Amino acid sequence: MATPSILVVGAGELGTAVATALAKHPHRRRGKIGVLRRAETQRSADSAKQAETARLSALGAVHETGDFVSSSVAELADVFRRYDVVVQCGGFGLPAGTQLRVTEAALRAGVPRFFPWQFGVDYPTIGLGSAHELFDEMLEVRTRLRGQTATQWTIVSTGLFMSFLFVPSFGVVQLDKRVVRALGSWENRVTVTTPEDIGTMVAEAAYVPGDTVNSVVFVAGETISYGRLADLLDSVSEAKFDRKLWDIGYLSSELQSEPNDLMLKYRNIFGAGVGVAWDVDKTLNHQRGIAMTSLEEYVRENRDPKSRRSRVDP
Repeated sequence: MATPSILVVGAGELGTAVATALAKHPHRRRGKIGVLRRAETQRSADSAKQAETARLSALGAVHETGDFVSSSVAELADVFRRYDVVVQCGGFGLPAGTQLRVTEAALRAGVPRFFPWQFGVDYPTIGLGSAHELFDEMLEVRTRLRGQTATQWTIVSTGLFMSFLFVPSFGVVQLDKRVVRALGSWENRVTVTTPEDIGTMVAEAAYVPGDTVNSVVFVAGETISYGRLADLLDSVSEAKFDRKLWDIGYLSSELQSEPNDLMLKYRNIFGAGVGVAWDVDKTLNHQRGIAMTSLEEYVRENRDPKSRRSRVDP
């Protein structure tokens, strides 16, 4: 059986992780990998962008030109139809309608298989009308995919990027002040996965489809309560973190005062504690025996052995 050609749409943190995992997967067998990037990014004189271009080229990736935010549906479809599989890897903070446009382009192109941007929470469980209005668009993407039969699809639910727990503006872990906060309650759980592990599981589902076709699959590096997260930080850092609870009343009042704040929307979603966590033993990685990075491993691996200061430990 021929290895499918696969287009990765976007070369940010997730796109790069997916492209890398695709290139290294043992079932690739020289299958074509493309990465869709903006023309100005590809010809940029910026050293970081040049290094990114070199890394992707070293993987054997073909550089396709396009912008999934501003290119027309027809322009995107022209690129998409050259591939057997399209993986949409850009999603955080994009304009409304972006994911629907990319989905429409995949369907118009007649792409045999499509992985939409759904690398996050369990949107149907959260339901319509949540604190984040763009979540409704995620549900509409699923409706459109289920309403046709020409293009097969796979949705990969991953929870939060593991590093997002440590983003200061999200507020769960404030490293400089050694504070950990619970969203909703200390018993609320959250599923977290590293981008690298997400890439591994996307590559696995792409090259070894099994029962992932026309299906929603769940993956997880770890599912952890905020209480357990606080305990872990105390243990790994060998110092006590202050614990503060942002209950749902507080979160709601904050969002009411600043209804357009993206991080406040996310805090309310996770504070509700619905559709944001699942048991690891029910995930695709568990079923296939694929090891993932735990939160403790992530924290320890990101410590700088030469200094007390690091990305996850001040």
